[in-house]
Amino acid sequence: MKQDVITAQQFEERANVVKAMAHPSRLMMIEELSRGERCVCDLRDLVGADISTVSKHLTVLKKVGIVEDEKRGKNVYYRLKVPCVHNFFHCIESVLAAGR
Repeated sequence: MKQDVITAQQFEERANVVKAMAHPSRLMMIEELSRGERCVCDLRDLVGADISTVSKHLTVLKKVGIVEDEKRGKNVYYRLKVPCVHNFFHCIESVLAAGR
């Protein structure tokens, strides 16, 4: 039986995805985007930060492939590129519950 070998590069890539999510504002945005597409202005209001800060957070998420965007007129809309990332939150909640 052949077992898949995970390379150091793959572990590095996994770590980059986890690092990208490792900020409360980004977690809030991912949670909100799990409900559907949102304009940057909606995410700004949710997080309570200025547009440039929200855009920087979204760039981090986009760089690792968590979100994608689409410009429409003057607004940019974001959505989860891989909605299964939201399942990771359920796993985190199970870990937190087990630690209590």
